[in-house]
Amino acid sequence: MQSRTNVDQMLAESFKSLALRVPIDKITIKQITDGAGVIRPTFYNHFSDKYELLEWIIRTEILDPVIPLVQAGELKNSMIQIFHNMLKDRQFYKKVVRLEGQNSCESIARKFIMEILFTFINEQASEKKLAKRGLTTSLVAEYYAQSMAFVVIQWTKMNMSLTPEQMADIFEYITAHSMDDVIAEMS
Repeated sequence: MQSRTNVDQMLAESFKSLALRVPIDKITIKQITDGAGVIRPTFYNHFSDKYELLEWIIRTEILDPVIPLVQAGELKNSMIQIFHNMLKDRQFYKKVVRLEGQNSCESIARKFIMEILFTFINEQASEKKLAKRGLTTSLVAEYYAQSMAFVVIQWTKMNMSLTPEQMADIFEYITAHSMDDVIAEMS
C-alpha cells in the first residue's frame, strides 16, 4: 500500500504534466488519476477537486520550504527561495499564474503567505503594541502577503527574466521605502 504522501505526489506530478499540455481549467480528475495510475475514488480520498490539489502543490513545493526562513526573520532570503522553488518548474508556474478568480495562483499564494506572516508577526510582536490605532497584525500580514504575492506573480508574468536575487532586492527596496522616496530617487 502506498503512503498518503506518495499518492499526493503522484497526483501532483500527473497534474503538473497535464498542465503543460492542457489549460488547467480543462483538466479532468480522470485525466489526473489516469496519469497517476490510481482510480478516481483515490483522488477524492486526498483532495476535493483539482484546485485543492493545486493548493497542495503550491504550499508544499513553494511555501512550506520557506517557513524556517520566515521564522528566522529572513524575509529577503525567503523571497529568494520562493523564486528558486518556482524556477524548478518554470513552465508549470507560468501556466498557473494565468488562472484567475478564486482559484488563482495569486489568491492561493496570498492566503498561505498571509498565514505564514501572521504567525511570524504575532510571535515577534507578542509583547508589543502596534504603533497606530487600528493597525492590527492581521492587517500587516495581509498587506505584506498581498505585496509578496503580487511581486511573485509579476515576476512570473515577466517570464522570470530577472534573477531571484534581483527580484528579492526589488521587493526589499519597495517595502523599505515610501512611495515618495521611490519617486524622488527616479531619474
